[in-house]
Amino acid sequence: MERKTVKLQGFNVDTFDFDTAVNYASTKGGQIVTINPEMISCAKKNKHLAEIINNAELVVPDGIGVEIGLKILGHKVRRIAGIELGKRLVEEFGKSGKRIAMVGAKPEIIQKASENLRNEIKELNLVYLQDGYFKDDERVLSELKNASPDLVLVALGSPKQEEFISKAKTLLPKALMIGLGGSFDVWSGVVERAPEFYRKAGLEWLYRTIKEPKRFKRIFPTLPLFMLSVLKEKLGA
Repeated sequence: MERKTVKLQGFNVDTFDFDTAVNYASTKGGQIVTINPEMISCAKKNKHLAEIINNAELVVPDGIGVEIGLKILGHKVRRIAGIELGKRLVEEFGKSGKRIAMVGAKPEIIQKASENLRNEIKELNLVYLQDGYFKDDERVLSELKNASPDLVLVALGSPKQEEFISKAKTLLPKALMIGLGGSFDVWSGVVERAPEFYRKAGLEWLYRTIKEPKRFKRIFPTLPLFMLSVLKEKLGA
């Protein structure tokens, strides 16, 4: 199966639908980037992050902003929520008994999230857990290498999780790794995900902002500026 990508603000974005992305990722090692407007904005200023995105084995459009941006440029690509992709991969790898590692979030969050996943997927083979409150990357990377997981879920927030995975994949070239932001918080049950109506309408970001007003500063002016940049790209400005 060959990748087919399109350009958005200078970054390659894969055009797979959800099921095809799962099938493709499940047979490949490497890094999955769940790209969104905030990450693109950051990568424009952070050369290292830009390189990581461009060298990733799979880049999925996570969020309505990227989907709309691609549509403006004439590309009909549906968004793939990172939390849903991550969960499906856990299910696929878990049911086949493959080794899974989780890195990130608060200690109590990762513990509860892992317990919930174990209760849901009886065959789940979790071989490594590490909360996100560590300062020694080399220790964690060494432990991760020794655990030899097939799937690594990293919830450290962007760009830290992308940078961590970039280091880890050199030590575990056959493993599949994905950055999942706040997904562990949802899987733990501490944070409620947006109702289905908001998710289907592409308004999950709005629901989360209503629930967490501090997110407003992260989204604005990033989102409108991103859309303006895409319009300029469309017009060749």
